[in-house]
Amino acid sequence: MAMETLVREDVMEGGFIAAEERQSIQWSSVIAGAFASGAMSFILVSFGVAIGLGVSSASPTWRDASSALALLSGLYLIIQAIVSFGFGGYIAGRTARPAPALATIEDDGERRDGLHGLTSWALAVLIGAALLAIIGAAAIERSPMRSSSGNATSAEPLLSYELDKLFRAPRRPPADMREARAEAGRILMTSSSHGGVVLDDRNYLVQQVTAFTGLTAADSERRVDASIADAHTAINRARRNSVIVAFSIAAAALIGAAVAWAAAVAGGRHRDGEPLPNWMASSNRFHRGRRAMPVP
Repeated sequence: MAMETLVREDVMEGGFIAAEERQSIQWSSVIAGAFASGAMSFILVSFGVAIGLGVSSASPTWRDASSALALLSGLYLIIQAIVSFGFGGYIAGRTARPAPALATIEDDGERRDGLHGLTSWALAVLIGAALLAIIGAAAIERSPMRSSSGNATSAEPLLSYELDKLFRAPRRPPADMREARAEAGRILMTSSSHGGVVLDDRNYLVQQVTAFTGLTAADSERRVDASIADAHTAINRARRNSVIVAFSIAAAALIGAAVAWAAAVAGGRHRDGEPLPNWMASSNRFHRGRRAMPVP
C-alpha cells in the first residue's frame, strides 16, 4: 500500500513538472530564430533593392514608375517575409527541446513548437521596427533640412523637382530661396486637397515667380499652373506608393506569423524524427527521417 502511494505521488509530481515544461518558452531557441529571420530578411531585402524592387524610393524616377512595378515590389516584400520568417521559425522549432515523454496530448508538442515560432516572429518584428526607428531618426537628424534655419517644409523632399522648375531662371540674382521655396511648397501641397489650390494662393505664386525669375505675368501663370498639376500628380503617386508600402508590410507581417508557426511545427517534427502533421501531409514525402509507427 505504501509502495503504491509512493508511485502515485511520483507520477503526479512528474506530470506536474511535465506540464510546466510543456508551457515554458525556451528563449535561446526563440532568439536564435529571430536572428535567423533578421539575417535572411536583410539579405533578401538588399537583393530586392539591388535589382530595383525596393518598395519605395526618394528618387524622381520612382515617382514615374508604373503601378505594376509598385505592386511587384510589394509582392516581393511579402515573398521575402515568407522565406525569412519560415527560416527563423524552423530554426526556433528545430533547436527547441522536445516535449517531455509524459505528454499524452497529441497537440501539445505541435502547439509548443508553434508558440516558439510565433514568439520568434514577434521578436524579429520588434527588433526590425526598433532598428528602422533608430535609422529613420538618425537620417532625419543628419538631413540638410534639419540643419537649416527652420524654413524647411515637408513638401521639399517630395516636390523638390517641381519647386526647382517653378523658380528656374537663366539669370537669377543670388538670394536665399529657402523661405520662398518653403512657402511655395506648402501651397503646392494643397493641390491634392478636395478644393485644390485656392485662387489667392495661385495669384501669390504668380507674383513670387515673376519677382524671382523676371518672367512676364503670362509666362508665370503658365508655369504656376503646370507646377500645380505636376505637384498634384506627384502627391497622388506618393500616396499610392504609401498605401502599397503599408499594405505590403501588414500583409507580410500577418502571413509571416502563420508561416513561422507552421515552420516551427515542421522543425519540431523533424527534430523528433516524426512525420509532419496531417495538415502538412502533402510535405511528408520530403522527410527522410524515421516514421512514427501506428500503435496497435
